[in-house]
Amino acid sequence: MEKKLIVFPTYNEAESLPVIYQKIVKYIDKNTTILIVDDNSPDGTGEIADEIAKKDKKVVVLHRQVKNGLGAAYVEAFKWGIANGYDLLIQMDVDGSHRPEDLPKLLDIIESDSSVDLVIGSRWVKGGQTVNWPKIRIILSKTGSLWSRFIMGLDVNDVTAGFRVYRRRVFDKYINLDKIDTKGFVFQVDNTAKLAYRGGKIIEVPIIFVERQLGESKMDNSIIIEALLNTTKTGIKHRLIQLKHVFYGKEN
Repeated sequence: MEKKLIVFPTYNEAESLPVIYQKIVKYIDKNTTILIVDDNSPDGTGEIADEIAKKDKKVVVLHRQVKNGLGAAYVEAFKWGIANGYDLLIQMDVDGSHRPEDLPKLLDIIESDSSVDLVIGSRWVKGGQTVNWPKIRIILSKTGSLWSRFIMGLDVNDVTAGFRVYRRRVFDKYINLDKIDTKGFVFQVDNTAKLAYRGGKIIEVPIIFVERQLGESKMDNSIIIEALLNTTKTGIKHRLIQLKHVFYGKEN
């Protein structure tokens, strides 16, 4: 039986953390650990996480002193998971937008096929949908995914999706955690690209994405700008490499 690690990155999630914890425990087994990575939340989220961990041995808390982005939190969590022998590393938002009841679908795919490296919970494949999203946000999200797919040459519909299950070997074979420096949701795009370019197998599973009902969104303009700049830079670099292979051959 594979060991599974669910990573919950938190910052000011005092309202939502207890709610999502109560829901997720219904869908996990004895081989699953929940790792809460708190970025020194001023609203007391870290203390709430500690109280949950005292009552449930399946919960571990990492306290980070600096809030330096979602990507950095996941890198630290994944390193912890690898060091402690976990086979599957699961990303989930703690705000309730990633429904715990969808988790078994992602796990079924990766646990039933050892060739799969990454399963993505996708809003933009057949059967996927969003709930309580305004039209402008749907347009922005779909446009961002389309731009990322086009400029980066990726055959993935929901490139920015944050609900994911990685197989541990991804970080040994395809993605060097020590070289990741992206902050916001572009972390998802970069990892998808690195895995796809190097031959990793990615499967998308439809999910229902629900707009958060508790707390405040962490999305801001700096994250969006970072995403646009990084995806464009990476995409152009990849296209240039493709052209070089066309004109000069892969051996060069």
